[in-house]
This record gives sequence, C-alpha cells and structure tokens, in this order.
Amino acid sequence: MPVQQPRPGDLSPIETASRDEIAALQLQRMQATLQRAYAHVPHYRQAFDAHGVHPDDLQQLSDLAKFPFTVKKDLRENYPFGMFAVPREQVARIHASSGTTGKPTVVGYTRNDIDTWAELVARSIRAAGGRPGDLIHIAYGYGLFTGGLGAHYGAERAGCTVIPVSGGQTEKQVQLIRDFQPSIIMVTPSYMQVIIEEFARQGLDARDSSLQLGIFGAEPWTEAMRHDIETKAGIDAVDIYGLSEVMGPGVASECIESKDGPVVWEDHFYPEIIDPDTGALVADGEEGELVFTSLTKEAMPIVRYRTRDLTRLLPPTSRSFRRMGKIVGRSDDMMIIRGVNVFPTQVEEIVLAHRQLSGLYQVHVSRTGLMDEVEVHCELQPGACPMPDADRSAIAQWVQHRVKTLVGISTRVRVFDPHSIERTQTGKARRVVDTRAR
Repeated sequence: MPVQQPRPGDLSPIETASRDEIAALQLQRMQATLQRAYAHVPHYRQAFDAHGVHPDDLQQLSDLAKFPFTVKKDLRENYPFGMFAVPREQVARIHASSGTTGKPTVVGYTRNDIDTWAELVARSIRAAGGRPGDLIHIAYGYGLFTGGLGAHYGAERAGCTVIPVSGGQTEKQVQLIRDFQPSIIMVTPSYMQVIIEEFARQGLDARDSSLQLGIFGAEPWTEAMRHDIETKAGIDAVDIYGLSEVMGPGVASECIESKDGPVVWEDHFYPEIIDPDTGALVADGEEGELVFTSLTKEAMPIVRYRTRDLTRLLPPTSRSFRRMGKIVGRSDDMMIIRGVNVFPTQVEEIVLAHRQLSGLYQVHVSRTGLMDEVEVHCELQPGACPMPDADRSAIAQWVQHRVKTLVGISTRVRVFDPHSIERTQTGKARRVVDTRAR
C-alpha cells in the first residue's frame, strides 16, 4: 500500500539528534523528575529514604540503578490520588485501569501533560506514515482506558480528521469504514482480526477497503499476526506501545520505513531492561523486563516502573532513539506448565502458521490432581467448512506436535467451526483461561 515515507521536514530535531545530545537532555530531565517525585510524592520520599538514596545522588544516567523500583502494588496502595505530585485541583484529567484484579491504578495529567501526550501520539502517527488531512478511524475504547482518548488527541494534533467510533458494534465499524473511507485505523490487533472477519461475513474483501495503514497496540502481538493482518486487510501494520501508568499510547511507536520494532521516545521516557527475577540491569540486546522512568510528566512522575513486559532494547535505525523488540509476553502472563515457562504468543505463532486456521485461539489450563492439563482451542477459516472429521483431527495433531516440539509441553487440541472462539468487542482478547486454584 502507498503509505507515505517521511521527509526530513517531518521529523523534529530531537529525532535526528546525536546520542550525546539525547543523553544530556535525559540527564537534565531525569534529575528534575527525581526532585519533583521526592519533594511532592510521600511514597517516593519514603521509598528513596528507605533505599538510602537522594535525588542529588543522580550525577549520571547509570546512577538511576541506585533508585528503587515502582510496581503496580505501590499505585494501588496509594489509591486514588496518593501518587500525584501536584494538588488535585491542578489535575486536568484522570484515567484508570479496569481494576478487575483489585483496586484500579489511577493516573493523572496536568494540561501540560495532556499537551505532551498529544504531541507524542502525533509523532507516533507521523512515524507510522500518517499525514495531515488523513482520515483516522479510532476503534480503541474511550473512557477511563487511555487508548481511545490518547489516540484521539494525538490524531487531532497530527492534523488528521478523527472518526471516534470506540470499540464494539463490529457491523457498524465495517459500515463506517465503507462509508467514510478512512485511510488509517487505530485499534487492538485482535479486534482488527474481528473487523476483518466481519468484512468476510458481509461478503466483502477487507483488501478492497480504503484502509492503507493500521496502528495497533494495547496487547502483545507477533510477527505472524502482523503478516496475517497485512495479508487479509491489504494494509501496513505498525506497532504502537504504551501503558497508562507511564502515559498511555505513544510511549514508543514503529516507523513505517523500517517496521523493525517500536522506537522509544527517549526524550520523554527512559527505558531499562532488568532481569525479572533479580532486578539487575541487563545489557542492550538481552531479553528481560522493561522498566520506564518518565522524564517530563508533571502530575504523576513515575520512577523505574516495572511494566512486566518482556522485551529487549535494540540500537537505533530510522530515528536516533533506541527501539524495543516485539513484546514476547508479560512476566505476569507467563504460565508455568509442568515446569515449563509458556507464553500465549508462542501458541499464537503456531496457530497462525496453519492456513486453514483463523488465527483466533484460547489456551485453557486446568489441574487434575497434581497434574496441569492444557487444552488449545482454535477454529477453522470460514472457507474451510465443512471439513471431514479426519482432516480436522489431522490439523489438531499438527498443532499438538508443533506445541510439543517448539514450546515443550503436551496438550490436547480442539479444532472448532468458524466463529466458535470468544471474540473481543471492546479491546484486548482473552487468550488464557486458567482455572487452576491460585
């Protein structure tokens, strides 16, 4: 698809700055962030004091490793506004997580924070190939979830025309894409799969739509899923990364000219990779848990936040900033099955590799006595039915063998008719159903 490549004038000076210039800016902003956190957030003052460090101890970027981590539990224990560094009256907007596993994590933004956020999402859209005047269909959920409003403000800042559809009403999503003719869609990759299916259900080919570019985020997705979406929708698919505790979408984003991993906007967020078990730093290029320190946030600065996302830092290519590798999973999403570490994305790549499977799947984990049992549910492509039981069994055996060979666990595999797997209507897909006693 003819997505526009960037021109020199499309980039801000910091995107082509030298690494020394970037490091100098990071140090200046990091020192200010630590001072703000220590002076105005009781949690950070107590945590720094307990750890025996003071903001003045940061004399070079490597000194950040002396400071304690922030984890989601800290945000929940300071619910709702205890992590704010400004009076609540100066907070222009509040977002929060769903809170399905406890108290929601609450984040706040000053007007300057919202302005910075909009600019970074706009930068991400430009990196993905979006340009002023482009029509953008936003199917991220709106509300307390940061995806919809984050994408919305950034698209407007980028000079685009916004269609704020939000999630759900899949039939209407297709209707509006056909009627309004957007060139860009911003949505979770799993819900994009559902939209593509709806095109087919209506007897339409998604490749014939006006869409040229998809900016996908809010959940881990594999290169296999990228290929699947690009092939079925006839678009370029790029990865945008973010999380509400750090800001929201726009912490990092891929560049259309390289599509080689999201570029971290290092002038606003300082990334580290640590060993998830020991907390020790690992070198660039090595896999571990992603940690972020915000450099410019006013309402809620965040210091060494453990994202639980597993990835690695890669050298710069299309921009002067470092890149993230594809998220391979989350340390808290990792399943331990009979002593083997298993991530849903490993199963995803296998399912997507079979041309007669739709690519949607679920991993069901249960326990019989002392033994973990795993059952993979997948489904046929709409055009593959009806299918003889023998052929369906052969597909199940193929998946079972690949999981055993590549992942290292034994499973049962069930191959269902099309549209049997639970669909997401509002955002992230439910990939794992774990009924083991916690």
